[in-house]
Amino acid sequence: MTHSKFLWAATALSALAFASCSTAEAKSCAPAGMTIEAMQDAKSTEFDTLTPAARTQMASALIGCLGDPDPVIRDGLAYEGLTQLFRGGDLDAEHIRQLRDQLLEGIGSDDPNGFTRPFAALVLAEVSRTDRVDAWMSDAERTDLVSSAGQYLRSVDDYRGYSDTEGWRHGVAHSADWLMQLSLNPALTQGQRGEILSAVQSQVAAANGHAYIHGEPGRLARPALFVAMAGELTAEDWTAWLAPLIDPAPLESWGDAFSSEAELARLHNVKAFLQELFINASVSSNENLKLMLDPVTDAMRALP
Repeated sequence: MTHSKFLWAATALSALAFASCSTAEAKSCAPAGMTIEAMQDAKSTEFDTLTPAARTQMASALIGCLGDPDPVIRDGLAYEGLTQLFRGGDLDAEHIRQLRDQLLEGIGSDDPNGFTRPFAALVLAEVSRTDRVDAWMSDAERTDLVSSAGQYLRSVDDYRGYSDTEGWRHGVAHSADWLMQLSLNPALTQGQRGEILSAVQSQVAAANGHAYIHGEPGRLARPALFVAMAGELTAEDWTAWLAPLIDPAPLESWGDAFSSEAELARLHNVKAFLQELFINASVSSNENLKLMLDPVTDAMRALP
């Protein structure tokens, strides 16, 4: 099989697997010619027994399993296996680029069960990490990836976290992890870091009266903290960024929140986020991060 035909086949297999996992009737996300058992066996050896071409094909197949309703397959096999492959250094830039595009298709796919999109975001964090460790993206590609990550975080309205029967979804936390890996990249521009902060800000309070209970405030805080470490923002900048979060509107005052379940959830989420920033800024020796401390302290004092 020629190189171009191989790439086409890998993409087709992944698309087929994505589709097969999007319905409740699907019994296996493994593409034609593979079994879940063979995929699990390969993962158990960290894919050492596979040729470079077979590793790329395996990665494509694993992407197709990110929407599987079985958490053992979705999380234990697909996510963990893809993390091994991306961190193992065995995928070249051309193939990572192909896999990135497949994952972005997953972000934009119909997702009736709510698994594909958040797990595609989590693996895109690993893709972003590869560019941070050894830059391979063009400036335009990096700009597009920051934009895609920000748009996805803003779009999340499925706030389900962990289920004893279904496992994780965790869209807010997974997209925050994606933004965190991007925020660590020294190649980012100040404008791109600003885009990351804007996206984080959009989900601090959540919507629909949802109260975070699965660690989302801490995950959202991480990209903001790493942006702070870049040293591009002043204390005044942080005060301005925090201002919308502590604004009680549409309430006249935060005291009115104690008569509304939804507003109490908003207050809870904002306070939890500020506490994460405060704790990290308090214990850090990073002078850029410490610039955040007074604005965060003032913001906390503004809340009941």
